[in-house]
Amino acid sequence: MLRSTRLLLAACCTMLITGTACMSLTDANARLQTVDSVDLERYAGLWYEIARYPNNFQSQCAGGTTAEYIVQDNGDVTVINRCNVGSLDGEIDSQEGFARVIDEDTNAKLVVYFFFPFGGDYWIIDLDEENYEWAVVGEPSRSFLWILSRSPELDEDVMNGILERLPDKGYDASRLQMTPQNTSS
Repeated sequence: MLRSTRLLLAACCTMLITGTACMSLTDANARLQTVDSVDLERYAGLWYEIARYPNNFQSQCAGGTTAEYIVQDNGDVTVINRCNVGSLDGEIDSQEGFARVIDEDTNAKLVVYFFFPFGGDYWIIDLDEENYEWAVVGEPSRSFLWILSRSPELDEDVMNGILERLPDKGYDASRLQMTPQNTSS
């Protein structure tokens, strides 16, 4: 009984988190556009979270948030999310899952699973396509958004450019919460 309750709770939480289970975008202009192409080998590696929309599943994270992506031989991507709990010096919370490409023409649309078989959309909607130094990740309901960088700090001009493009993608930049990173070595 306890196991069934936990599975039901995990399923409900995942549906709540993704916010896409019952959503249908009928207006073609409201469809979220991804980047044209993503080279997963170049995208793999460590990313620092620069900013995000607040969400329940990261509420324990005080900062130091990173995501590491490792491409597997079968095409899946191992996902390791880490953050500091309570403060930048706090205990490290780590969650491991995997992502699966759902649009093989672009590799820009993935589903991430932390509680398989329940996944959440991970769409790469803006990207430094030349150097893969920054990325913006969203999903069709526009309830979630992450700005990622290869370094703990993002150049101000780059950040301003991202913020200027967000409204055209249907995102409200004022909802972003900046993520503190420990930049001292």
